[in-house]
Amino acid sequence: MKLVHLGPVGQEKPALAVDNTYFDLSELTSAIDGAFLAADGVQRAAEAHAAGTLPVIADAAQLRIGSPISRPGSIVCIGMNYAAHAAESGSAPPSVPIIFLKTANTVAGPNDTVAIPRRSVKTDWEVELGVVIGKRASYLDDPTQSIDHIAGFVTANDLSERTFQLEESGGQWSKGKSAAGFSPLGPWLVTPDEFDYRSARLRSWVNGEPRQDSTAADLIFDVDFLVWHLSQYMVLDPGDVILTGTPEGVALSGRFPYLKAGDVCEIEIDGLGRQRQEFIDA
Repeated sequence: MKLVHLGPVGQEKPALAVDNTYFDLSELTSAIDGAFLAADGVQRAAEAHAAGTLPVIADAAQLRIGSPISRPGSIVCIGMNYAAHAAESGSAPPSVPIIFLKTANTVAGPNDTVAIPRRSVKTDWEVELGVVIGKRASYLDDPTQSIDHIAGFVTANDLSERTFQLEESGGQWSKGKSAAGFSPLGPWLVTPDEFDYRSARLRSWVNGEPRQDSTAADLIFDVDFLVWHLSQYMVLDPGDVILTGTPEGVALSGRFPYLKAGDVCEIEIDGLGRQRQEFIDA
C-alpha cells in the first residue's frame, strides 16, 4: 500500500495511491500522522478501499506532493552507516550506531524547492532509506520484533550543511542538519508488504550526473537492528522517522562540488519513488 499527501503546503489531503489512481482518505483522517498510524489507520484505509467507499481525487496529477508522513515527533538519524561513506568521510566504520537528530520542521515534500542556508558553502545531498514507526517501540527484546513496529518506508534526502555540521558544531551534528526543508520525504509511504527493505537500490544525481548508487544490503547496521537498538535508548512513537544513513558519493568526499543555487538534485529508491529538488539562495 502507498500512502501520500496531495495539495498545497498546509492544505494537503491524505490519499491512497493505487497504480495511477489516488483515493481520498479524508473521511478516515485529516492527515497521515502518528495518531492515524497508531489507530490502525493503514488497515482501515485498506478496508475502505476494498469496500469501494473512498472517492477518487480527480485532479491528483496536477497537485503538489507533500511529505507522506505529517508532523513526525522525532527524526532520528544514523551517521556513517555505509562503510564506503565512512571511508570517504575520513572515518573508520563505526562499531556502534552513530545517532543524531533533525528537527521535525525540516520535513518537506519530495519535489519542493530548497533554500540553501545563509552563509552556506557546503550544502550536500544524501539519499537515505527512511523508516516510519507505526507502533510504539520501547526495549524490544531482539531485532526480529522490529518489523512489527514499522508502518512503512520512504525515500529521504538527508540534506546537510557540512561547515555547520563539522566545523561549527561543538561536537554535535544537528546544526548542519536542521535548516528549513532539509528533510524531503516521499513521494510515498510504502508498507512493508510491498517493499524489500533489505536490498533496495538507492541512487542520486546532481544536474543529471550520477552521484550515489548502492543498496540497503550494504548497511553496516540494518533496519531491524536499528529499530531494536534505538528502542534500548529512547521510545519510538508512531509517526517517528528513522533515516538509516547514506552511501558513498556525496560532496563531502571531495570528488564533487557542493550544491549551489540553480542546481537540481534527484534521488530515488527502487520501490519507494523518486524526488527532485531545485536549490535557490535563502
